[in-house]
Amino acid sequence: MSDCRPIPVILDGDPGHDDAIAWTLARASSRLRILAVTSCCGNQTIEKTTYNALRVCTLIGLDAPVAKGCPHPLMGPVMNAPSVHGESGLDGPALPEPDRALSKLSAVELMAQVLRASDEPVTIVATGPETNVAALLLAHPELKEKIARISVMGGGISHGNWTPAAEFNILVDPEAAQIVFSSGIPILMAGLDVTEQALILPEDFTRIRALGSHVSSIVSQWLEFFYIFHRSIGYAGAPMHDPCAVLALTDPDLFRTERMSVRIETAGQYCRGMTVGDRTGRPGSVPNAEVLLGLDRAAFADRLVDAMRFYGEVAQ
Repeated sequence: MSDCRPIPVILDGDPGHDDAIAWTLARASSRLRILAVTSCCGNQTIEKTTYNALRVCTLIGLDAPVAKGCPHPLMGPVMNAPSVHGESGLDGPALPEPDRALSKLSAVELMAQVLRASDEPVTIVATGPETNVAALLLAHPELKEKIARISVMGGGISHGNWTPAAEFNILVDPEAAQIVFSSGIPILMAGLDVTEQALILPEDFTRIRALGSHVSSIVSQWLEFFYIFHRSIGYAGAPMHDPCAVLALTDPDLFRTERMSVRIETAGQYCRGMTVGDRTGRPGSVPNAEVLLGLDRAAFADRLVDAMRFYGEVAQ
């Protein structure tokens, strides 16, 4: 008989429209038990992403401690993405003000506390730069065995998006990503190879809006905001990068994956932040990641729409 117990998770991210939708999906899933939320610096400054994390948790009624993460990458300068997510990091519809205070612990110490207290290994869902996760591994190596796996949105085996070689989350902090990918902890990697296939189309926005709840209205507006930017650079819909890292845990049947060795380029002049996947199977190439490479787009969209019913549905 399969184990039907919910997977204990820590959500670590930099919301961000697709992070916010990923957390909305996670909250709606009976397959996940959310133990903590931690913010990281990426889509916007740590102050803005932390404020956004609190507002998203308030919106979706997520009752878990929220902690502020590292204010900058391990080594490089701060890099943000206001052109994609706006000056607030989550531009678009008005959100409620936070209904809870931040944890007095830092993100790393809250993660460590959760891991110590858990009676089973915990999965970390990292949808932003991996600074907090790497800092946790550096500060508390004794807790590594308490981490079941790390579901990462980041990288791309075939291409990048912020540079020709590098995806944004990895490029922000390649040193952190290298620590995570070389940790020996099982990695589930949702990179651009799959996330750019995870397009939510305008007709899907309409299906979500038609549910009529406050949360579904907000999500449809987030999708529309995200689509406006991506339409300007040639996308047919809004690519749901971060939700792939959640749905890969709750709905693995949606995806096609491949085991491979993935290393992070930290020093290259042109390829810094590149996720180098070895698909040759050569001797000495030891797989360290399960890489998502394909998905059923229509079924993916259906799962997103169905998840929004968790927040209520108004009879038409």
